[in-house]
Amino acid sequence: MSELPVWPMPRSCPYTPPDAYTELRERPPLRVRIRGGEAWLVTRHADVRQVLNDHRFSADDQQPGFPIRIQLPPEPGVMSFSRMDDPEHGRLRRMALTEFTARRTRALRPEVELLVAQLLDEIEQGPNPVDLVRSFALRLPSLVIARMLGVPEEDEADFTEQSQVILSQEAGPEETYAAFVQMTRFLDRLAAQRTAEPRDDLISRLATRYVAAGELTHADLVAMARFFLVAGHETTAHQISLSVLSLLRDPAQLAALRADPALYRPAVEELLRYWSISQDNQVRAAVDDVELSGAVIRKGDGVIVAIPAANHDESVYPGAGRVDIRRDASGHLAFGFGAHLCPGASLARMELEVCLSALFARFPTLRLAVPPEEVRFRENTIVYGLEELPVTW
Repeated sequence: MSELPVWPMPRSCPYTPPDAYTELRERPPLRVRIRGGEAWLVTRHADVRQVLNDHRFSADDQQPGFPIRIQLPPEPGVMSFSRMDDPEHGRLRRMALTEFTARRTRALRPEVELLVAQLLDEIEQGPNPVDLVRSFALRLPSLVIARMLGVPEEDEADFTEQSQVILSQEAGPEETYAAFVQMTRFLDRLAAQRTAEPRDDLISRLATRYVAAGELTHADLVAMARFFLVAGHETTAHQISLSVLSLLRDPAQLAALRADPALYRPAVEELLRYWSISQDNQVRAAVDDVELSGAVIRKGDGVIVAIPAANHDESVYPGAGRVDIRRDASGHLAFGFGAHLCPGASLARMELEVCLSALFARFPTLRLAVPPEEVRFRENTIVYGLEELPVTW
């Protein structure tokens, strides 16, 4: 019996998904060796959609066989609704979606544009070259989600650091636990304050509408707020910096964007597809026997969904290994699919469009301050991204 492939799989080039995915898409799902055991790896676009939209694959991390990817301390009675199944998942998700509607996103756009302009003012008046990750990409999404939640702006830096520790695969259990507890304690105090004295923010509205009616516990409100903070800025931040990098490496497409700003919307979709920064953190456990493209996945088996592999499926996106801002990238799975589709997708799209258009309008001569091969990528993390992005103008 041959030894199982080890997952996560290495990248030979930081600009592309692991080479192994190309061959694996030609085969049925296969078993791989992971930390703590084995799981199935799903790579085809159609198969990934099926797994994410099939109730026989559970998102509940308490299910037998659920793959361990992020080590978080146990918190009895409270967990993120991204790791729940219906009907409880649907109940909590509907509450969250009231805060991420298209209408609320449109209403928030002027404030996002103002925050972007303020950050770009600081960059323009500061040192040149500058690291765009620290000075811009990480700061904006955390400011946006903090304003939405009602988190004081002065706590932004602490929350950014804590979320990075929680999501890192390099942090030890003690460090991860400390960050998790510190974030939870702060949000617990904030939720209590907003419940007693509501303001015009997300936590206050959830407390007034659902906690007061007994539909949501205080602990669940804290867990939901924590989820928004971690998911709301870490992913968008690194998508911003990677998107900037892609466009700086392709002057022709950047020139096309400058000539026709209407292209920013499809460009955002294509950049989301291309980078697929959530990597392989969509995991499931089978709660029934399922036949999937010739593989029989048994009840109790873990399943890893390779989003980058699906979004680079040549049968769906010909020439998937290159960025094409004119491509119809609809149907990409960067935000997931099915019942667990990211509730903040519209907000993330808006932030990306505002960021990219404002950045390249403000700095028409923006360029990398180091050779492309010297740009440092984040490794061994759930969310793919850059360590830094030195730019000049």
